[in-house]
Amino acid sequence: MSDHGVTQAVILAGGRGSRLRPLTDTMPKPMIAFHGRPFLAYLLEQLSAQGVQRAVLLIGYLAEQIRDYVGDGSRFGLRVDYVLSPVEAETGQRLRDAAALLDPAFLLLYGDNYWPMQWERSWRAFAEGGSPALITVYANRDGYTRNNVAVDEAGLVTAYDPSRSATGLNGVEIGYALLSRAVLEQLPEGNVSFERTVYPALVSRRLLRALVTHHRYYSVGSHERLPLTEAFLAGQRAVILDRDGVLNVRPPRAEYVRRWAQWQWLPGAREALRLFKEAGYRVIVVSNQAGVARGAMTERDLAEIHERMAREAREAGGEIDAVYHCPHGWDEGCACRKPRPGMLFQAQRDFHLDLTRTAFIGDDERDGQAAEAAGCPSILLTGGRTLLDAAQELLAESASWHHAS
Repeated sequence: MSDHGVTQAVILAGGRGSRLRPLTDTMPKPMIAFHGRPFLAYLLEQLSAQGVQRAVLLIGYLAEQIRDYVGDGSRFGLRVDYVLSPVEAETGQRLRDAAALLDPAFLLLYGDNYWPMQWERSWRAFAEGGSPALITVYANRDGYTRNNVAVDEAGLVTAYDPSRSATGLNGVEIGYALLSRAVLEQLPEGNVSFERTVYPALVSRRLLRALVTHHRYYSVGSHERLPLTEAFLAGQRAVILDRDGVLNVRPPRAEYVRRWAQWQWLPGAREALRLFKEAGYRVIVVSNQAGVARGAMTERDLAEIHERMAREAREAGGEIDAVYHCPHGWDEGCACRKPRPGMLFQAQRDFHLDLTRTAFIGDDERDGQAAEAAGCPSILLTGGRTLLDAAQELLAESASWHHAS
């Protein structure tokens, strides 16, 4: 189990879900199925995998459907308790009704959002931040939704705006909040929203902190989100590869593969690509290519190299599904040049990947740093290891894990 101080999660799962009618005319929102299983099942499995031991489900609308499905939680490796409130109860009232069951610190989830949680990172930010509340904020650089918070560079929330109309907002709060039970003392009397009353009160006292993520979250909050969530929860297997030093011979520093005649496949690389394809993996390549900014090659030159690379991979029985490159110079400060993780997050959004389950294979420390920043497990090809070695090990581990599960 992870070494953190929170073992309890509280899930808000009692609302009517009016935006999802007619689906929610006959079932509560967390019970909407993806790939034959309710959305709630994915949340509960995530919690168990992260070392959470107990969950409290705050239920209301069509509550018996949730009770009947989840039961005591043992099928998910959890102990589950329930707190039933009236359907019209706001989130503040639901939490007040559950107060006697809450630990001194707990994780609060919305029952309609899923984010690939990095538990250790979240706990460290909460424990070291010195605030009684830490919310998770999606940076929303892609305009996925409308912002409702402002977060400064130090991770302090400076505005929480439920109307989403204030200037300077730069992210959206998605739940996955680590809270001290004492924050419930901020709740006014009556049937009120927890987040609309407590979070602004904490902001006013500079006591609300944020963990900012660039990994997209998925939800059952609206009809337009359902296809995206369906794609994400399909659990697409994928691997992300650096290019130079992984697929082909790395040129000396400050030199580049400028045309296809200079390309040299590394031994075993094409066989590794074939193995990944046969195992149902998408293969995505991410590569720093500062030679474009330095005038050593053009974007067209690079595109021709990658077209030939993909063609020869295909001829060998493999497949390269996408190539992302950073054309910027070393000192331009872009978000995509490794060790920054921008290209990995772009691939995540394009292919609906769970980066916490997507290995990044590279050959130097910048690749490892980019993987860590994105939350990817990383494999570095050092000491003579090849991509074929890494592919065989990764696929063997994957087969063992899926067999065990």
